[in-house]
Amino acid sequence: MVELDTLVRHLDALLDAGAFQDYCPNGLQVQGRHRVGRLVSGVTASQALIEAAVERGADALLVHHGYFWKGESPCITGMKRRRLGMLLAHDISLIAYHLPLDAHPELGNNAQLGRLLGFATEAPLRPDGIGCLGRLDTPLDGAALKARIATRLGREPLWIPGGDAPLRRVAWCTGGAQGMIEQAAAAGMDAFISGEISEQTVHVAREAGIHYYAAGHHATERYGPRALGEAMAETFGMEHAFIDIDNPA
Repeated sequence: MVELDTLVRHLDALLDAGAFQDYCPNGLQVQGRHRVGRLVSGVTASQALIEAAVERGADALLVHHGYFWKGESPCITGMKRRRLGMLLAHDISLIAYHLPLDAHPELGNNAQLGRLLGFATEAPLRPDGIGCLGRLDTPLDGAALKARIATRLGREPLWIPGGDAPLRRVAWCTGGAQGMIEQAAAAGMDAFISGEISEQTVHVAREAGIHYYAAGHHATERYGPRALGEAMAETFGMEHAFIDIDNPA
């Protein structure tokens, strides 16, 4: 077991949480019991994940998507009340890291996705470490890369072709990062992968001549929380379980 404060301080330092201007608070969002011996990780602190954490007897829940986002209502009503109420009733802490978990070079969402897809990471896509620039292990055509993504993520990506030349250089950024496609194109990438797609993303891909793959917000962000939870379990001798709540988006 580990003291909650010790765990959170370690996570804050490991992920350099204070370096990011984010859309939500990073770190401890809901305080539960003071010692953590059983940790559950997941992508989003949904009601279903909280219920699963309760069933597992979790002391703390570690997620990528927590609460208290900028622009949302501060009122504790409805869905928010039910979620918070269950955490508080069972004395479970909620610990969340958004951009810091995207950016970590080893345990982060982008690092883990690149490893899963067999990419060689060469540099970050953004100066703050968000996103990656890299190379395919072997050149592929657009359809073959789509098939690799589908096989390894267990989800068929939406593919917008960007030309006929073999793909060698690829950029990726998990989640709702479709707006970074222009940065990827400007960096000379042959393909760009993110989680979500917007209407204008299609036109950018076609006109810039860059293949685009929308592989799913949830599907691309399952691997950072799991890797982080596993690392904390190893560091502090805790029990850990990653719970994947199905989400097709």
